[in-house]
Amino acid sequence: MPSTALSWNDFLAQTIAEFGCTTGTLHRLDPADKHLKLVAHQGIPEALMPIIQSIPVGKGIAGTAAERREPVEMCNLQTDTSGVAKPGAKQTQVQGTLAVPVLDGQRLCGTLGIGKLTPYDFTAEEKEKLLKTASGIASRLLPS
Repeated sequence: MPSTALSWNDFLAQTIAEFGCTTGTLHRLDPADKHLKLVAHQGIPEALMPIIQSIPVGKGIAGTAAERREPVEMCNLQTDTSGVAKPGAKQTQVQGTLAVPVLDGQRLCGTLGIGKLTPYDFTAEEKEKLLKTASGIASRLLPS
């Protein structure tokens, strides 16, 4: 399984393709400051890179998935008014989004997020599959 930046990008690209998505992010939890640090990304506008490099647990879509330790989904990020997504997230042009925690048992290791350019409701099966994909890399995501 991946451990380098290049192979994490390959893993993310495969995952995005498997779900028929166009964008994605993989973050690793930094226990020192409780921030999610960007490991791999695809389809994210350059203007958002400084914002998504380090995300506090509890903030934004990825941070909320990490805090709740459960999937966070939006059918249409562009029209969402829940307050979970940060205003800058709309710059991605993504509509249907799904972020899941990367868990090793109960230990939070990071988050995995995917997105589509059309409104989309992910099925329970898709959420479970992404959670399973995420847990499959959990032990390798954190430095030993």
